[in-house]
Parts: sequence; C-alpha cells; structure tokens
Amino acid sequence: MNPTAPSPSIVTAGGPIVVFDGVCALCNGWVRFLLRHDRRTGFRFAAMQDAVGRDLLHAHGIDPADPVSFLLVDGEAAWHDSAAVIEVLRRLGGGWRLAVLLRIVPRRLRDAGYRLLARQRYRLFGRHEACMVPPPGTADRFL
Repeated sequence: MNPTAPSPSIVTAGGPIVVFDGVCALCNGWVRFLLRHDRRTGFRFAAMQDAVGRDLLHAHGIDPADPVSFLLVDGEAAWHDSAAVIEVLRRLGGGWRLAVLLRIVPRRLRDAGYRLLARQRYRLFGRHEACMVPPPGTADRFL
C-alpha cells in the first residue's frame, strides 16, 4: 500500500468507486458514459495508474501491474470483471437495470469474454499517453 494515499477503507466510505484504466480509450469512453448517465452522481472514479486506484486493486487481489479487470468497490463490497459491469449498469437505474439479465449467462463465460476484450483493449480501441482529464464540473468525482 502506498503510504501517501488514504487507506482503501477510508476512501470507499464515500460511496461506490469505479477503478478504471486511465490510459485506455475504451475505459475512458466507459467513464464518460457513466458521467453522462449517472443521474444520481453516485459513482466516483479512480484511475488504476494513480495511488488510490492501485491501492484498491491491490486490496481486492488484482495485480496493478497486470490489470485486466474492471473493479467496482462500495464500502466492504467489491465486484470485478463482468459482475462489476452488470452491477454498475444496475445502479444506473432505468432501462440499464435490464443488464442483470446477463446473469443468466454463466459467470465463467461472461468473465472469459470480458477478459478477452480487456486483454485486447489497447490494440482494438487505442491507448492515450496520459490519464484522462476529468470533464468540466466533474473533478470532485475523481480520486
């Protein structure tokens, strides 16, 4: 754990955190999608390249040096891979809640598809040189 970063339990007390790859074009698009559709402004965001994101990944058993997983943390609870995507969409409310129907697909298959996409994300969607800059009016949601 990084001694300069707050402990994961202190950080997660403020509500759900989406840990994302800050240099991945697909992941940045996902964050912009969530900022646009999160009407309750409940989600906060941490890039896995920053101290808070790295510490959260590590605290939940994900290797920050080989991050092929998406992580959602809410207090003591955490979801990763396809379960995290489904949980985020469920929490958006409205028609997005229908994503829970994906749970009928066995998790092993969902996660295999998720990890295949995650491992190819830079090649398929591109990579930025630096982490995304939060859009105007959203900086307080980024840790």
